[in-house]
Amino acid sequence: MSELRTLVDGRGLVESPRWHDGRLYYCDWSAGEILTTAPDAPDAPNEVIARVASLPLCIAFLPDGTLIAVDSPTGRLLRVAPDGTLSTHADLGRPGWNDIAADTRGHLYVNGAGFDPMSGADFAPGQVTLVAPDGSVRPAADDIAFPNGMAVTPDDTTLLVADSYRHHLLAFDITADGSLTNRRVWADLGTDVPDGICVDAEGAVWYADVPNRHCTRVTEGGEVLQTVPLDRGGFACALGGSTLYITAATWQGMTEAEMVTPGSGRVLAIDVDVPGPQPRG
Repeated sequence: MSELRTLVDGRGLVESPRWHDGRLYYCDWSAGEILTTAPDAPDAPNEVIARVASLPLCIAFLPDGTLIAVDSPTGRLLRVAPDGTLSTHADLGRPGWNDIAADTRGHLYVNGAGFDPMSGADFAPGQVTLVAPDGSVRPAADDIAFPNGMAVTPDDTTLLVADSYRHHLLAFDITADGSLTNRRVWADLGTDVPDGICVDAEGAVWYADVPNRHCTRVTEGGEVLQTVPLDRGGFACALGGSTLYITAATWQGMTEAEMVTPGSGRVLAIDVDVPGPQPRG
């Protein structure tokens, strides 16, 4: 295994890494910032491309390259213009949203818990919502205990969803109109708690784990292929070529005033044998 290296240090709750057009994008939830960097440039600055006062704050790219951000408190998806200007892409109808994923047909999948974990509210299962290319919004899947990371497979046929509370990865077939069918457990992860996920060129999934402090690669069925140990919670991961990028921070608790230790947020990188899939579309 190659050496784990630190690309970014001193941030807050860093999340939602995405590789797009040769650059790494990620979010600092504590600062309400969407940032980008060119990891191959030794002194590349971390550029703030937009500020969104949202917790959570997750992002995805539409097929035409438009950056979409989840504004959880207002229950909207926002289009992020190159100059950082924000405009409404879709109204989700209520607050309380988390991760987002897109396919090459322009379908956006947004998930959310059925309760507010930061307020200590009573548990209720969450769901996945579909936002169609025309901006219409409809339910896509329910009864997901705590939906977290999501990813679409390279062939656009399957949506994978991390259910943190049930310790497994779910899979759904994606139909032509974006609907989700054939729900199944893709991998049972035992006692692991999957958060953000990504898919590699062989169809295996990397998932980050906050309480167990690692990032792990598994096949369908749950066979563990590789584990990268971390010294702090792993929140999410993304592949850019043959590099795995991991966002990590020291976890303090969902109901704490600061969910992670201030300044403990890092973006980490490690070389892996199997790269990410080729750009879709």
